[in-house]
Amino acid sequence: MSTNQPSFFGKLAIFMAIMVAISNFLVQYPVNHFGLSEILTYGAFSYPITFLITDLANRKYGKNDARKIVYLGFFLGVILTLFFSTNFKDLISIRIAIGSGTAFLVAQLLDVQVFDKLRKRIWFVAPLVSSLLGSFVDTILFFFIAFYKTGSSWISLAIGDFSVKVLIALIMLIPFRLFLNKIKNETNTSAKVT
Repeated sequence: MSTNQPSFFGKLAIFMAIMVAISNFLVQYPVNHFGLSEILTYGAFSYPITFLITDLANRKYGKNDARKIVYLGFFLGVILTLFFSTNFKDLISIRIAIGSGTAFLVAQLLDVQVFDKLRKRIWFVAPLVSSLLGSFVDTILFFFIAFYKTGSSWISLAIGDFSVKVLIALIMLIPFRLFLNKIKNETNTSAKVT
């Protein structure tokens, strides 16, 4: 393995920061198709991937290193969001940045704890339950902080957002399972070498 390539841990941290920044940008734009503009933003499609990243880190490295991924993702994601997505002349844009950071940190740390408690159960229980609980907390905190008393239909946006997050949490079980097999194979290979 080349030492010039980032480790799996580094890749997860970078991917986390990118997904947070993309989601923070996309949440500003409602889905203007099929009458969904009052109940859904594009951020709902990208943000649930962050739970996959956290769960993979938790499975491979344990909860302490998963927290490091969360903190790195939070730090880098906030910097990218402030630099690329925040209009400091617009109060809602600032509230989105604050809401995103707060919701992300609380929800992801909850995800880490729940996943760790359930990790010994059948393979899909920990990522599914932790992602759903984390997504619920994230949705409530984010939409309340970002849009409460702004005139936006934030409750219907939150319901639409959470509904998509549930669907994507189910879909994310597929790549989680594929990565889980890869992680097991890497662990078995490195155990044989040592």
